[in-house]
Amino acid sequence: MKKKVVIGMSGGVDSSVAAIVLQKQGYEVIGLFMRNWDSFADGEIEGAPTTIEGICPQEVDYNDAKKVCDKLGIPLYRKDFIKEYWDYVFTYFLDELKKGRTPNPDIMCNKYIKFDQFAKEAEKLGADYIATGHYCRIKDGKLMRAVDNNKDQSYFLSQVSKEQLKNVLFPIGDMVKPKVRKIAEEYGLVTADKKDSTGICFIGERNFSNFLKNYLPNKPGDVIDIKTGKKIGEHIGLMHYTIGQRRGLNIGGTEDRMFVVGKDLNKNILYIATGDDNEYLVTDSCLVEQVNWTYDEKIEKCTAKFRYRQNDVEVELEWLDNGEVLVKYPQGVKSVTPGQACVFYLGDICCGGGIIKKVRKNNKKLWYL
Repeated sequence: MKKKVVIGMSGGVDSSVAAIVLQKQGYEVIGLFMRNWDSFADGEIEGAPTTIEGICPQEVDYNDAKKVCDKLGIPLYRKDFIKEYWDYVFTYFLDELKKGRTPNPDIMCNKYIKFDQFAKEAEKLGADYIATGHYCRIKDGKLMRAVDNNKDQSYFLSQVSKEQLKNVLFPIGDMVKPKVRKIAEEYGLVTADKKDSTGICFIGERNFSNFLKNYLPNKPGDVIDIKTGKKIGEHIGLMHYTIGQRRGLNIGGTEDRMFVVGKDLNKNILYIATGDDNEYLVTDSCLVEQVNWTYDEKIEKCTAKFRYRQNDVEVELEWLDNGEVLVKYPQGVKSVTPGQACVFYLGDICCGGGIIKKVRKNNKKLWYL
């Protein structure tokens, strides 16, 4: 009997081609579309996204996934994880913003929804394996970077446990994106030329500030030039800004020469610096919490990413008794931001990751972060 694989069909080209690869490999393939956001309630919210036809993108994605599955001759099931997504991902997102941090909800979506709730639903369908269209690989039980470095998504799977990665397949991890699109074109799939989704999944292409004010009230406050200590404007709410941000500040003045360097949550102050002086953005260590470690042993030296598009940085790890890790990078790194993920690598192996709790410089916590 054929082994059964339940694949997450997102309505995009990557999951579409992943399903094709699985079929070619001889698996019995079943599609499962996850509905994580209440698009109908969303339609009542200011700034909710719609297509030209007035249909929510989530519904467009489902329709595209159905067309692909019909063409490939595989069944497609649809499952709502709206409550679970709200409880485990969106609530986390809001709570982190309230703390003045910059969260990455897509990482938590993988941990709690795609490789937990989805996996449980796949088990009900009799799955031997689950699969997704992520660009990454598994080799000898270890999570690996994808062959296509430009599309590698191992960073976003850094909170997925070793146990969760069992019986998981990443069919396009050995492919480059142009090859994926070429296969979709050869099969005449509706998703072949579909634009890749960008941004946070529940926000999509809409204006972030407009979306956020539906859930968290804006609390305007002072913008202070960290060098002079003088007020230079007002911000609309600390949750709308992140460390290192230069664009979209909307605080007046010559914004092309301003960048965010810190927040004071108690005083509701946003600190900025001007010009090309980046000294306030550079730190040399950070404290990482919620560490998920999937490598066989704890190590003291490796590389790390502090943001998805950032190059690897050589780091030293000090494992603390409370489960947190002190990550040291004496060469200095700009814009290491509380709330973001710190992901560890040994070559192409993703060893795990955690959430940046505090940043330090010269072994001291910076007062403005």
